[in-house]
Amino acid sequence: MNTESVNPWSSDQSVDIERLHVEFGIERIETVTDLLPNIPDFIRRGIVFGHRDYHQIANAIRNNEPFNVMTGFMPSGHPHLGHLMVMKEVVWHVQQGGRGYICIADREAHAVRSLSWDECRMYGDEYLSCLYALGYHGNTYEQSTNRVVQDLAFEASARVNFSELSAIYGFTPDTDIGHAMSVLTQVADILHPQVNEEPAPTVVPVGLDQDPHIRLTRGLAHKLRMFTVEDRNTHVSVRSKEAPEEAMKAVNKAFKGSKRYEGHIDITNVPLDIVKKTVRAIERTHGGYGFVTPSATFHRFMPGLTGGKMSSSVPESIIGFYEDDKTVTKKVMSALTGGRMTLQEQKELGGEPDTCPVFLLNLFHMVPEDSELAEIRRRCKDGELMCGQCKKETAARVTEFLKEFREKMAVAAEKIRSERNC
Repeated sequence: MNTESVNPWSSDQSVDIERLHVEFGIERIETVTDLLPNIPDFIRRGIVFGHRDYHQIANAIRNNEPFNVMTGFMPSGHPHLGHLMVMKEVVWHVQQGGRGYICIADREAHAVRSLSWDECRMYGDEYLSCLYALGYHGNTYEQSTNRVVQDLAFEASARVNFSELSAIYGFTPDTDIGHAMSVLTQVADILHPQVNEEPAPTVVPVGLDQDPHIRLTRGLAHKLRMFTVEDRNTHVSVRSKEAPEEAMKAVNKAFKGSKRYEGHIDITNVPLDIVKKTVRAIERTHGGYGFVTPSATFHRFMPGLTGGKMSSSVPESIIGFYEDDKTVTKKVMSALTGGRMTLQEQKELGGEPDTCPVFLLNLFHMVPEDSELAEIRRRCKDGELMCGQCKKETAARVTEFLKEFREKMAVAAEKIRSERNC
């Protein structure tokens, strides 16, 4: 695996997921599923395969405690089915009680893809229409107009250097500064819900290519704290990084019997979570952020119809939300499959649905019932379902889905236009 290919701008996303668990420390999603009161289909079906620190989100859902769900979309082109997974994850988390935050990353599109601001606005509205069509309720904003995000990006920039960014993103001396500014703005995007509201666990549903942003943000969330709270088994240690004297005194006073030393305060007989909550509140009172380190879920890419990743740069690989039925049907019928070389081999050996873009299109979005999906898979593997018939059935599902979805998008688009004109 070429680790430099794991970045938000690479079109090559052929990454060994198994090695991501080992080399990058992404935890398996199975470690937290038992904590969830209900398991959504994108987890049941293995689409979401890993996480960073999702335990705190699962606990918040189970205990009905505050949490945020946040993600962003770079408006560099028309949205398509490849974007639908993360949208569904966001909506599901909002339905579980999360406060939603959607960023339209127009600064990134302008800096990295050289799109005009008008183009960013147009494509951004299309993404929002998709989200509202799925039932999203929550906050939305554009990077270019959010002053809180801009100020927070500036604060973050003082805690990281170009060498660190190069190590994470593979930047070279030829990399323009716009890329670096875009990265720091996305850090601010992820942390900004905790500035807008009280600090709370925040989950960012992303594809695996976005993990560099997650790792950088988690590190900077820690660097932007006044205090580090550590469990030392026999006691809890609150260590000062840049806390003013008044904040140190406030922590010492808040816990009866605590002992203050040079640079840290030791607290006994108080649960860790209580210490964290109290210290975070004191930090906020004294001008700090009190960030909770953000979490993330990682989903597999839905493969493009021609193989590889769905990408707007390869029109044949994607299904756009605005494409007509004839075009969609033609694309599906021409798609790469997991079938055998001949009809006879297909009948004798069966197909390979787990690597087939057409079957995976059904798995990701087009077949809601697990039992129906399992039957399609069985028929394929047993040589009962031929590729032509499967494509025909799938094309019908896609066109029906898009018909209903476009109607909802049209209503949402009109609402967006009305609100902009107010």
